[in-house]
Amino acid sequence: MILVHNYVLAVICLIFSMICWGSWANTQKMAAKNWRFELFYWDFVVGLLITAVVAAFTAGSMGSEGRTFLQDIAQADSSSIMYAMLGGIVWNLGTLLLVAAMAVAGMAVGFPIGGGIAWILGIVFNFILVVLDKGKPEGNTTMLFIGVAIIIAAIYFSMLAYKRLTQEQKKPSSKGLLLSLFAGLTIAFFYGLVVKSLDNTFVAGGSGTLTPFSGVFFFTIGAVISTPVFNLFVMRYPVQGERLRMKDYFKGDFFTHLTGVIGGIIWMAGMVISFMSAGATNPAISYALSNGAPVVAMVWGVFVWKEFKGAPQSTNKLLAAMFSLFVIGLVLITLSNS
Repeated sequence: MILVHNYVLAVICLIFSMICWGSWANTQKMAAKNWRFELFYWDFVVGLLITAVVAAFTAGSMGSEGRTFLQDIAQADSSSIMYAMLGGIVWNLGTLLLVAAMAVAGMAVGFPIGGGIAWILGIVFNFILVVLDKGKPEGNTTMLFIGVAIIIAAIYFSMLAYKRLTQEQKKPSSKGLLLSLFAGLTIAFFYGLVVKSLDNTFVAGGSGTLTPFSGVFFFTIGAVISTPVFNLFVMRYPVQGERLRMKDYFKGDFFTHLTGVIGGIIWMAGMVISFMSAGATNPAISYALSNGAPVVAMVWGVFVWKEFKGAPQSTNKLLAAMFSLFVIGLVLITLSNS
């Protein structure tokens, strides 16, 4: 298989992952005019599966490092497979909540709050895993957690900006904030679960453990098998609008379905690149960098989709503070591994 070992190149790859994870939601916005997020999600998961399979049989089976994808599956033990699949199930529930939050509150709100909370908790969770596994933290711990504290402040400014927007529009804000909160609390733990299924070297894989590409593959299987359970429930009890049925899915045209698939491809491309590069840093840093997606999503939501158009003028200062703090926090986290 093909992996990244150089730290600088790994950081570039993780930034690419961050862009993917902060940009895939644009496809939901593109389809949202006539297409509910629940229907979008079916196609999104198809895109995830296609990309994971293609990556497994190309980059996961080429090169001279470690085992090929099929060799790795043949020797994998059940606990490693279950950890990776559990990571996919947990991520799937959280991401469905995040998509719902974006449908209610917008991309510039759902992502900074939900994604930001997941970012913070995920950094802490993966940091604990590293300490438990290796007996000591890696990198500059002080700088890492200063970055985390700054991101918390950015999330607070995001919430303030959203409340001012909803007050101006005379709309309730609690539903969007709660969905974002629960999304973040759920998504935070998926990365550590998938990492737990992998060998520490991220190269050859240990006896029974998975290499990055098979880990990503089984993560995707977890997401695929849990989607009918989670999404059919949300369709039956929607967060907004009328109840949906599966027959509604087949009313979409080719372009609408393709848009959802492309969204899944974009997200999974970020996942594959992130795990290809994770061995050059440590899980806490890898998660922190690749999950800087709220910064990217905020730019799309504010400047491209104009989600705060019509908000009070004072909201601009809150948005500027939110963006600045996210960027500062991201830079500090990046430097904390040096």
